[in-house]
Amino acid sequence: MSSGEKILSTIRKDSEEAITEIQVESKEKCAKIIAKGQKKALEIRENAEKTKAEQSLKLQKAYQSRIELEKRNAILKTKRNEIEKAVAYVLAAMDRLEDEAYFELLYRLAGTLGQRKGIVYLNERDLKRVPADFEQRLAGKGVRATLSKTPDSSLKNGFLLKNGDIEDNMSFGSVMAEKREAVEDLINRELFKR
Repeated sequence: MSSGEKILSTIRKDSEEAITEIQVESKEKCAKIIAKGQKKALEIRENAEKTKAEQSLKLQKAYQSRIELEKRNAILKTKRNEIEKAVAYVLAAMDRLEDEAYFELLYRLAGTLGQRKGIVYLNERDLKRVPADFEQRLAGKGVRATLSKTPDSSLKNGFLLKNGDIEDNMSFGSVMAEKREAVEDLINRELFKR
């Protein structure tokens, strides 16, 4: 198994564990929301039966619609919160990778840039642990770059590639933001399977 596959396997395993925990929490929260909605629906139904038949039907429909909307909004809010937790977990897991796995991930990100050249900037932590063959490994991925000896304090992780006015931000947060929709769709499918 290559080191890239090991990285993906580790990230996948960690993500699956986190997704399982989040699924359990989400199902519990959804069950409580549904139970609350059903209780409210029952109260509304009892009140509506005390009124005239015409008003009863009208009120019941209005209240039921409102409850469904509130229930749907509550479920959507819960899903959104759980997706945010999962994204934060994935970003943190990427940031906590061991040195070798971490830099393998950087090389993979560099490989997505195609043929580029410029100056690569790392944060202070990564600059201290950068492998000796870092520039050669980047070149192997199509990025011919010189490593800046000055750390970039704006970076939490990942790297920046600058060539004049052109800047490729390959920090994990930036990459995640760029792929946010696809990542959210994947997490949504995994967390809320039906």
